[in-house]
Amino acid sequence: MAKADLVFTRGPVFTVDPARTRATSLAVIGDRIAAVGHDEVRELIGPDTEVVDLTGKLLIPGFQDAHIHAVFAGSELAQCDLTETVGVDDYLRIIRAYADAHPDREWITGGGWSMESFEGGLPTRQLLDAIVPDRPVLLSNRDHHGAWANTRALELAGITADTPDPADGRIEREPDGTPSGMLQEGATGLVGHLVPPSTEADRLAGLHRAQSLLHSLGITGWQDAMLGEFHGQPDPSGAYLTAALDGTLTARVTGALWWDRERGAEQIPELVARREKLNAGRFRATSVKIMQDGVAENFTAAMTSPYLDGCGCATANSGLSFVDPEALRGYVTELDALDFQVHFHALGDRAVREALDAVEAAVVANGRRGNRHHLAHLQVVHPDDLTRFAALGAIANIQPLWAAHEPQMDELTIPFLGAERAAWQYPFGDLVRAGATLAAGSDWPVSSPDPIEGIHVAVNRRDPAATDAPVFYPEQRLDLATALAAYTAGTAHVNGHDDAGSLRAGNLADLVVLDRDILTAPPEEIGQARVERTYVGGRLVHAS
Repeated sequence: MAKADLVFTRGPVFTVDPARTRATSLAVIGDRIAAVGHDEVRELIGPDTEVVDLTGKLLIPGFQDAHIHAVFAGSELAQCDLTETVGVDDYLRIIRAYADAHPDREWITGGGWSMESFEGGLPTRQLLDAIVPDRPVLLSNRDHHGAWANTRALELAGITADTPDPADGRIEREPDGTPSGMLQEGATGLVGHLVPPSTEADRLAGLHRAQSLLHSLGITGWQDAMLGEFHGQPDPSGAYLTAALDGTLTARVTGALWWDRERGAEQIPELVARREKLNAGRFRATSVKIMQDGVAENFTAAMTSPYLDGCGCATANSGLSFVDPEALRGYVTELDALDFQVHFHALGDRAVREALDAVEAAVVANGRRGNRHHLAHLQVVHPDDLTRFAALGAIANIQPLWAAHEPQMDELTIPFLGAERAAWQYPFGDLVRAGATLAAGSDWPVSSPDPIEGIHVAVNRRDPAATDAPVFYPEQRLDLATALAAYTAGTAHVNGHDDAGSLRAGNLADLVVLDRDILTAPPEEIGQARVERTYVGGRLVHAS
């Protein structure tokens, strides 16, 4: 019998395999798992075998991320980064320091500021004008559904009191109609298209930067949720293809081709051509991303009933459906017939229903083709729609970090949803009980890409750092095994990697060693775990 290249011994090993959930040893030959078991696996140890002692540590399948913007996030790390604070004075200090350190930059770009930092979630142009008056500034907020601009940027874009709101966004205004400096959704593109585009070299560097960070967090693969140009952001597809061809892409990446919501079915042949081109090595663009609505904090998430105002009264606004729901059914039916996976951004309960209606139309027209359509975000899901996920084979793509009490949720969301609808938020437990398949992701750079943090919140419904915060709808908590499966087997399934996500003989040796056994630790300590080693195809890609 051939001897193993790599053997892990003296477990624990959590396999995410229902046939054998726990083991103590695992062997790897080449890029595949050769055996999973106990002492008998040690028979595969030869003179050249690397042996890893797991005593006190946990071996699990490699994490995958079902919804991320890796190239964009990696590139943003090299720009003006505001993610490490929520203080307005700190933001201004960081922006000023960045501008001073980069006097040759034509534009000051970056982002990561939090809506909770500003009254009503709305920063002003005057704050930026005071520190950078002579160059345009455009800084995305953390969820990247809005951007903060200074007066110079607005002037260059020709945005005045007379500029109408675009159909898919909103220009926030001062009392006399003058743009205030905050742009929502599609309005960001009014300025964003003027920002000098990054180069291919910049984007490739961003990918490598992101990949290194993601491997350090145990992530061995992901689905990039936006391959295409959007609101002035360049297409990252070229970076992935270059890295796949030159061998520097060590992760397994599925790409979701951006659906241009200003166009219709005439773009589908172009998507087919791009799918054929963007297929090399560990990269394949087999999914199409349709963004059906916005976000709740700026009242653009599509709801089945109106948002409330500050007094608790119904407004005239129920959010935006970016794609006409009837047309959406036709588009998804055609994409499904061509064996594209459809990756929906569906955050409000109306958007969720519209996406499920589109999947249902495709099933009726085409039968079940196994294309693994999935709905990402799922902030508000109407109870009537919970059972439809399993019935239609639609996968629930969850971002667990958002399911916790924090200022943006408590001050900018719950009061404007109302008590009943607020309780429909992030219904992970209800989805599992209704038979839905879960996959998990981060939406990085919107939030942290760390799967351990996401698993902690999925289990505890509380931020790891907020040990005294109330539990966020505790009936929606997941058990740890289910949460781990969502980040491994569930996400590998949605990403089309059927031979990954669980530890069984014959599967890819995509593996993670944690510094402790989180399955035996108290649930409130899950977030303290750290990744010690990450392997992709049996190759070590990170060691702490």
